[in-house]
Amino acid sequence: MFSKFAYSIFEESIQKYHVIDDVYQTFENPYPKDDIAHLLYRKNWIDTVQWHYEDIIRDPDIAPADALVLKRKIDASNQDRTDLVEFIDSYFLNKYKDVEVKEGATINTESPAWAIDRLSILALKVYHMQEEVGRTDASSEHIEKCTQKLNILLEQRKDLSMAIDQLLADIEAGDKYMKVYKQMKMYNDDEMNPILRGQK
Repeated sequence: MFSKFAYSIFEESIQKYHVIDDVYQTFENPYPKDDIAHLLYRKNWIDTVQWHYEDIIRDPDIAPADALVLKRKIDASNQDRTDLVEFIDSYFLNKYKDVEVKEGATINTESPAWAIDRLSILALKVYHMQEEVGRTDASSEHIEKCTQKLNILLEQRKDLSMAIDQLLADIEAGDKYMKVYKQMKMYNDDEMNPILRGQK
């Protein structure tokens, strides 16, 4: 199943990141560029770094100048994340390009890659909630609450994985079809963002 394969790549990326656990560490992709695993690994690495950017920027004592630099990094990371999702969808569009779509086939509310994006984020939630459950410096009440949350996340992982695999099976069978819309983020465009336009 594709979801199981993707999740294993996400776990590998998360484990690798936490060996050094530094947002500024060097990124190395262990998979060849023509392999879908390359895109999945890169996608999760972006998510993992951004997860930790979000931790850092919430420091109440962060210097304003440092916060601004970090905000710019988060903005760039969001754009990279969107780009990777679109690359992953391109992989599926190419994979299923010769499928004969059945009459009455329907479109899904989200593309396969955006569902996989949610699975990548879920992998991070599971990893960090497991960390909370394993803490030795936390109260028993905290551990109990985090254990309950972890169980919900694991159930969500099961449901989301099933939904992704079903969607891909439906597309492959011609019961559903893909229709991908590029993300049109106007605030990054120096013609559409009035602040950026005014600085030209």
